[in-house]
Amino acid sequence: QVQLVESGGGLVQTGGSLRLSCAASGRTFSNYNMGWFRQAPGKDREFVAAISWSGGFLYYADSVKGRFTISIDNAKNTVYLQMNTLKPEDTAVYYCAAGKAPLSSIGTMSGVQTWGQGTQVTVSS
Repeated sequence: QVQLVESGGGLVQTGGSLRLSCAASGRTFSNYNMGWFRQAPGKDREFVAAISWSGGFLYYADSVKGRFTISIDNAKNTVYLQMNTLKPEDTAVYYCAAGKAPLSSIGTMSGVQTWGQGTQVTVSS
């Protein structure tokens, strides 16, 4: 079982940037596809971005495309989410997720096997 720990959340003004990190430990990290999700108060958890273990395949939710970048460092067993041009509507708890299912299944959450504990991102207007 892989364990995931997120970090890097915080308070930022509109237009600012943050980089979230997700460190994986436990069983071998290889062959796990990774994703980022977020959940705002009173709303369902939603997909943000996903990346294959190789880093060769990735995709984003339309709401963050062009502003967020997901990346993976296999040597460090860490996935990153660089968030630029942040907006108040990006305010949420951000969760890291992992699974061996196909990348598309990660995006729908059906293929997620492990969740991190979440990190709060707050964007002030």
